[in-house]
Amino acid sequence: MTERNLTVRVARIARQTPEILSFELVHPAGRALPGYQAGAHIDVHMPGGFSRQYSLASDAGAEGVDASRYLIGVKREAASRGGSASMHGRVLVGDLLPISAPRNSFPIRSEARRHLLLAGGVGMTPLLAMAQALARAGADFTLCVFVRSAEHLAFAEALREPLLAPHVRLHFDAGGAAQKIDLRDLLAVRAAGTQLYVCGPGGFMQAVRSAAAHWPEDAIHTEYFAAPADAAGAPGKPFVLRLAQRGIRVPVAADQSAVDALHAVGIDIPVSCEQGLCGTCVVGGEGEGAEHRDFCLTGSERVRKVALCCSRARGEELVIDL
Repeated sequence: MTERNLTVRVARIARQTPEILSFELVHPAGRALPGYQAGAHIDVHMPGGFSRQYSLASDAGAEGVDASRYLIGVKREAASRGGSASMHGRVLVGDLLPISAPRNSFPIRSEARRHLLLAGGVGMTPLLAMAQALARAGADFTLCVFVRSAEHLAFAEALREPLLAPHVRLHFDAGGAAQKIDLRDLLAVRAAGTQLYVCGPGGFMQAVRSAAAHWPEDAIHTEYFAAPADAAGAPGKPFVLRLAQRGIRVPVAADQSAVDALHAVGIDIPVSCEQGLCGTCVVGGEGEGAEHRDFCLTGSERVRKVALCCSRARGEELVIDL
C-alpha cells in the first residue's frame, strides 16, 4: 500500500494576492505528470522537513489524461508552523520538490443535476479546478468566491476566462451590498439534485454548515484546511481491530490510533494529514461499528468506510477490510 512519490521542478512562482503565491510544478525532464480528477490534492515536502497538503488548482482535462503541470496556491499564514513560511521564503524557481502522487477525497459528484461551489479565500483552489472541469463538460453550476476585497482574490484571471466567467459570483467583505452574497438566502432552498461543495477557513465552513443545516448530509461535500478546534471528541477507549481478509485481531490502546496500531505490527497504512481530512487512510469496513471522527467521508460512505487515523470503535471491536 506504499504510495507513489514524485519529484517536480518549480517552473513558476506568481503572486496572486498579498498573502497567496501560486506555484507551477512540472516534471524535471519535461515529461507528463500523472493525471487526476478535479478536487485532488498532493503532499508537498519542502525545505525544513515540512510536509503539507495542497489542492490542485487547475483542471487536468479528461479523466485518464496525463497532466503537463500541477498548480497550487499557498497562503502565508501569520501563525505558520513552518510549512507556508517555507514555501514563501525558501522555495525558488528551479528548485526540485518531492511530492506525492495526486489523490482525491473531494471529487465532483457526476450524477448531480446541479453543482454549487462555495469557496472562502484560498479555499477556492480545489473549487477552481472543479469549476473548470464542470464548464468543460457543459454542466449546470455556480462558483461563489468569498474574499475580503478584490485585492485578495486569487486566480482572478482564470475566473475571468469566457468559459468560466458566466458561472462565477464574487463576494467582497469590504464591498457594498451589490458585492455581497447572503449565505442564508443562497442556501435557503435546495434545488432538486443539487450538490454543495465547500472549502475555506474554519469560520467560513461553520457559517456554510449553519446556513445549510436543512440540506441532506450526503448533498454537502467539504474540504477543511484543518480539523475544527472542537473536533477531538471524548478520550479514546481501547478496542480491537479485526482484519477481515487476514483473519487477525490487532489491539488498539486508548492513547493510540488505529493507524499506529497497524504500523506497530508491520501493516503499512498510508497516512498524510492525520486529522481525518485528506482520506489517505480510508479503508473499507463495517463503518456502522465505528465512532467516526473524520471530515472527509459523507454519511453514506461512513456505512462502509473508515478513516483509520482518527476513527475508533463504538464498542469493543471494529471490523475493517484488510
